[in-house]
Amino acid sequence: MNHLEAGLKRPFPVAQVKFMDMKNGRKPLAYLDARNVMDRMDKIVTPAGWYPTYEMVSPEIMLCHLSVCLNGVWITKSDGAGESSFEKEKGIISGSLKRAAVLFGIGRYLYNDGAFDNNRSPAHWATPEGFDEVMAKQHKQSVEDWKADYEKALVDQQR
Repeated sequence: MNHLEAGLKRPFPVAQVKFMDMKNGRKPLAYLDARNVMDRMDKIVTPAGWYPTYEMVSPEIMLCHLSVCLNGVWITKSDGAGESSFEKEKGIISGSLKRAAVLFGIGRYLYNDGAFDNNRSPAHWATPEGFDEVMAKQHKQSVEDWKADYEKALVDQQR
């Protein structure tokens, strides 16, 4: 995994992860706010390096076509969302953006059943610190060297 991909897939600070209680005693559903997705895109590819377009494909379903400039090439991935029980119009737009962002790796780890336990505590790998340790090991570096290379790669991507 290169540094750009790692930046998109990097877990969010636990305080930014929200939870929705599920019925029938099922484990709470972890999710992100759309602003977290926007901030991540701005940080990794800059505000000029991504943009969403939206398409209403039925009265209840909105598609988000998320275009991202990665290594000088524009790539578009799309996903949709249905009506939200919370802020109906806004919810369908942010829901489709978040789902399209998952296709680029943003927040995808939240779909892993082991990312959080029933008490909303994260697995170590599902934290930024744990992710850094995993990446450092994969790249055969110290955590400090991995983080320095990662930050440098982000700066280089933004040029």
